Amino acid sequence: MVSFVDALKISPVLLFLMVAPCPSLLIVLVNHYLLALNKPTAFVIHFLVTFTLEFLAFASLMVCVVRDPGPVYMDASDHDPIHQPEDMGLAEALMSMENTDDDCSPDKFCRKCWVPKPERAHHCSVCGRCVLKMDHHCPWLGAKCIGHRTYPAFVHFLTCITAFSAYVATISISAVWWSFENPLLDPDESTPVHELLLAAAGVIFTLVVGSFLVYHVYLITTNQTTVEALSPFLLLRYIPPLPVSMKLFVRMYDVGWRRNWAQVFGWSKPRGWLYLLLIGGSVNGDGRSFPRNPRSQDMLSQLAARLEKEA
Repeated sequence: MVSFVDALKISPVLLFLMVAPCPSLLIVLVNHYLLALNKPTAFVIHFLVTFTLEFLAFASLMVCVVRDPGPVYMDASDHDPIHQPEDMGLAEALMSMENTDDDCSPDKFCRKCWVPKPERAHHCSVCGRCVLKMDHHCPWLGAKCIGHRTYPAFVHFLTCITAFSAYVATISISAVWWSFENPLLDPDESTPVHELLLAAAGVIFTLVVGSFLVYHVYLITTNQTTVEALSPFLLLRYIPPLPVSMKLFVRMYDVGWRRNWAQVFGWSKPRGWLYLLLIGGSVNGDGRSFPRNPRSQDMLSQLAARLEKEA
């Protein structure tokens, strides 16, 4: 169980970037919408939308930091990982990826922390442990990994930050445009400065964080993790780079975009949509076994045959 002390390990830069826009945002909302335009309804709407998104972002951030990303427990077993085979042929390495529920088999032990290593689990060299369905290690979120139990909250965090940045950029650009057209009607000379800063920051963060969000939408749709997408041939990492003509994208766990999304954000309990809205839902399954792409074995067979032919 991760203690609440881990919440204090969040990057100070991240906390500053999340809180810094709030004073300027309040100044723009009060001076522009209340005093200059005299539109209290617009003020209330913009206030509720922006600070609700900010609250939701903090909620999902706390889940990512406080919750364990996916513990890999050591079960009592007589298997000895020392006798794990060191050498195997290329075809055997590729074709040994058969579905099995035996997480403690000798060929599924981590050689670094000596615990059973379920499929899609990876060892994080920074944390010094294995994580179920590890996506990546994030230094911004308390120097923790994003894994099976925290990935929905992480995607929810990206979504809230992107939506918040885009919304702030939109209302700030509109306010800046009005200030340039009506320079004498601004109640405070510093208001246009706050509007410009918010507009610039909103556009930058929408593009930067939004790019990460789009990438993770792609990963969810194709049922991949960041580790799997960036290193699709983990078993072949010690061989020379493959020529372009031999590259074959093997998506082992792609079972269709609907089922892929249901695995990450699926929720079957009553009123589960409320939990989904607040912190991004909850992952289905135990994080140890996953349905396979029915075409994955054929794709691996083709890759193995082509590699052996070129060897």
